[in-house]
Amino acid sequence: MVAKGWMVDEVLKVVPDAVVEVIDLHGSGDHFHVRVVSPSFEGVRPLQRQRPILDHFKPHIASNSVHALDLKCMTPEQASPGDETAFDPHSEEVEFFGVHVRRTDRE
Repeated sequence: MVAKGWMVDEVLKVVPDAVVEVIDLHGSGDHFHVRVVSPSFEGVRPLQRQRPILDHFKPHIASNSVHALDLKCMTPEQASPGDETAFDPHSEEVEFFGVHVRRTDRE
């Protein structure tokens, strides 16, 4: 199980000037929504904003510490206080349009 504080610390290792908000989507310590707001994202495409953070978490995803990581990386201008940006593909309350790959090797 991973704590929200640990997630914040790990993201700050990659984007030190960021404001980081973490939601443990299921309370299980392995499905997270992470909102990262940083002026360093200005002029950077969304995937290039996420890639360094995802690369940092690859070992934790491979070891099953983190199963799902929903990243929202925004500039301060794009981030509105109180905006609900969390997405949970396992939620029964959300109508899901897209692809979510579930690993079959998990018990």
